[in-house]
Amino acid sequence: MARINHIDTEILFTEEKINTTSVEKHGAISDFAVLAIHRNTMKMHISKLEVEKNSLNTQLEVIIEEIIELQKETEQFAYMLEEQKQEEIKRLLLVDEEASSEYIQSRYING
Repeated sequence: MARINHIDTEILFTEEKINTTSVEKHGAISDFAVLAIHRNTMKMHISKLEVEKNSLNTQLEVIIEEIIELQKETEQFAYMLEEQKQEEIKRLLLVDEEASSEYIQSRYING
């Protein structure tokens, strides 16, 4: 995300340079040719930055999809753990109930 923001800033800066770059009003014809070359170079730089930005956006979308998938798996795992805990508690309660039932029966028989 930081790299995408940096690219956006650099594109805006380069576009500003394209719009404000100029030569003297009565300069030589070669000055205008150099200016055109300079502007074309900056436009090509912007194009390269936009390609890199698109690539980063694609990578970001993949990462977001992976994060969402991992969150789903985490929720499923947490649910499974909770179910296991509930089953273990039920099992322990049943064992405890059987033990107390046996104790009561032995007290009743010995009583």
